[in-house]
Amino acid sequence: MLIQIRFRASLARWVLATGASLARFAPAAAIAIAVLPHSALAQSATGTYPIKPVRLVVPFPPGGPADTIGRLVGGELTASLGQPVIIDNRAGAGGAIGADAVAKSAPDGYTFLISNVGDTIAVTLQKNLPYDYVRHFTPVSLVASTPFFIVVHPSVAARNVAELIALAKAKPGTLTFGSAGIGVGSHLAGELFNQMTGTSITHIPYKGQAPANTDLLGGQISLMFSNPLNALPLMQAGRLRALAVTSRTRLPAAPDVPTSAEVGLPGFDAGTWLAVVAPAGTPPAIVNRVSADIARAMAVRETREKFAAQGVELFGSTPAELGRLITSDVAKWADVIVKGKISAE
Repeated sequence: MLIQIRFRASLARWVLATGASLARFAPAAAIAIAVLPHSALAQSATGTYPIKPVRLVVPFPPGGPADTIGRLVGGELTASLGQPVIIDNRAGAGGAIGADAVAKSAPDGYTFLISNVGDTIAVTLQKNLPYDYVRHFTPVSLVASTPFFIVVHPSVAARNVAELIALAKAKPGTLTFGSAGIGVGSHLAGELFNQMTGTSITHIPYKGQAPANTDLLGGQISLMFSNPLNALPLMQAGRLRALAVTSRTRLPAAPDVPTSAEVGLPGFDAGTWLAVVAPAGTPPAIVNRVSADIARAMAVRETREKFAAQGVELFGSTPAELGRLITSDVAKWADVIVKGKISAE
């Protein structure tokens, strides 16, 4: 409407200045006036987005799986959006510092977050988060998932999951599993395993993945639910024995390791995932565009094969699909936490 008014005023001034007949130009003017607002609306809908660099917050230090995947996504979006996507590592508080920064950012399509399964666990486990993960973020797209390997120290007298369960029940409290800390995905995977199998394998939390790996290799703990990036090299070197993998199908990188379903635990879905989310209120047109760009990038065969060799599956999703996964995982991990009487320390 403002465009129409300005155009009409300009046309009237031109007619008065030249002495032209307004009637003579009425048809052309009417067409121009009719077209202008539609053109403006089209530009508003598709926009010139983005007109400046985009920030992708990775709430963990450089070098880890989330950072690696974040940089892959950032590079692909830089190419598709035509603007630099800057990786902003905001580590601390188990990812809460970075997530809080994004939750409080303007919902204008220039700030995104690499989210992970730990965010759905924290909804129940962390009582004092400065944001509400479900309300303060908009799902954009899944980008990757990794299962867990159930790996044991070679001294553990179990060659398969059935023998592990039998051993745990025969000697309650003697087997231990390590994790990178209370409430992380590998911890909750162990708790879910206990609840599904009726075992009581004792959890030993560590301050990070590295010390947990060290004690597992030294035999100080019995087993771990370990991601492929950590487990595969140790499995291949014969330093750990894998009993199962929690993916739906066997991994190409470890074709001899059976899945959870194959060993009698079809509901043991305890993998991790990474996704892109945005501040709540980000325009749907921008969310859908970025989601589609991610899906195309994650479908490139060469890239998928490269990460598959490390046990990482790349894929995109619609915002709605990611939203359903978030809702499902929040409920699933809340149930595990409540049943296990788990509390953050």
